[in-house]
Amino acid sequence: MKNNIVKIIGRTVLMFLVISTLTFLVSAQDESKNESRGGGRFEGTWDVQVTVRNCQTGAPITTFPAMGTFMSGGTALVSEAGIPSALKTPAHGVWSHIMGNTYRFKTKAFNFNASGNFTGWTIINNEANLNRSADEFTSAGVAEVYAANGNLLFTGCSTLAATRFE
Repeated sequence: MKNNIVKIIGRTVLMFLVISTLTFLVSAQDESKNESRGGGRFEGTWDVQVTVRNCQTGAPITTFPAMGTFMSGGTALVSEAGIPSALKTPAHGVWSHIMGNTYRFKTKAFNFNASGNFTGWTIINNEANLNRSADEFTSAGVAEVYAANGNLLFTGCSTLAATRFE
């Protein structure tokens, strides 16, 4: 009986080691594929300067700081100082490598009024160009602000200038 328990425990440990090793190897392969396509160069946390612009003329309206984190696997998290945090959530989103030094990301944040009532959401779409040393990027984007019922209220434009946060 004792030998059977030892065999079962041994097999379980061996199976765990095999599965862990395979998971690590598959993960490493995915990362190397991502890196060879240029995707891994965008990963990290960035200090961002956002400039809201007139969509027709490109004239700047206002500027404020933000921080964006682009994680392995294509997810993103952005916090910005343009609107007080009591009036919106951090933006969650996705990003992808397009080609060369070009990336695309899309985020969504929920909006609230001063009483704390949900008023809708904002979706931001950007296309970013990473510099050769992968420590800066510039980006242009469009923000769509929706009411709680899903109706599009307005569209705005912006540009970003970012440096890697280290």
